[in-house]
Amino acid sequence: MDSMLEACPSFRPAWHAFLQEWRSDEDKPLYLALGDLARHLIAMLAARDTAGLVAAFDVVERWHLEGDGYVREAATVGLLEDLQNENLHATTAPADLERFLRPESLKWWRKVDRFWSNGELITDD
Repeated sequence: MDSMLEACPSFRPAWHAFLQEWRSDEDKPLYLALGDLARHLIAMLAARDTAGLVAAFDVVERWHLEGDGYVREAATVGLLEDLQNENLHATTAPADLERFLRPESLKWWRKVDRFWSNGELITDD
């Protein structure tokens, strides 16, 4: 998460609140933090923080390209899937985020979309 906090410092308060809430747990439920991050990025979209979104999605792309299996899966199922949740968008739409996705992240974004639209499995092919 350090790279995301560097790229998106406005997420720090939410991250620190998450760490505080789960301080007694050795294995923190990071998928919950990724849900918080998704809501934060959607708020940035609503606020038209283009530069901030570019920086954040650069990190998401690195997670997909350079992360281990857990990081790649979390970036896809923990973050991209939440970003596609229309219930989290009041004045925006998931499609509004597609222009910020880099090639690898866009590939996984589309796989998540096909999973929910057509029931296609999300596979690494």
